[in-house]
Amino acid sequence: MQLLIALFCGVLFGLGLLVSQMANPDKVLSFLDISGHWDPSLLLVMASALFVYIPGYFLLVKRREKPLVAEGFSLPQKQQIDKPLLLGAVVFGAGWGLAGICPGPAMVNLSGGDVKIFAFIAFMLAGMWCSGLISRWKP
Repeated sequence: MQLLIALFCGVLFGLGLLVSQMANPDKVLSFLDISGHWDPSLLLVMASALFVYIPGYFLLVKRREKPLVAEGFSLPQKQQIDKPLLLGAVVFGAGWGLAGICPGPAMVNLSGGDVKIFAFIAFMLAGMWCSGLISRWKP
């Protein structure tokens, strides 16, 4: 049952990315270009996501002690902002700003067969691998 729910949520998320054009790097780059030809339409996508999420959170998540189909909620254990978090945010933001795409939309775009997306995924996986090496390294 959990796999079916995960599949449904993944397909719904992917369709949302396609319909909202969040999987279109040119659209994202136009949104990030605040000094040129700024396209604010993705702001509506983000606001709409919050409009759906916030009531759902308070009605379905906050009132429960455990999820419907899992043993417990998977919440982060770390509560502080530290160097690895800040560095990761900077690297993620720089990659998103340069390429106009982040991991979720990249996975959606794999179906298009664009070589640039395969290169993006390869470099993303290499970055994840390097991150794992760095986090285990103790000088």
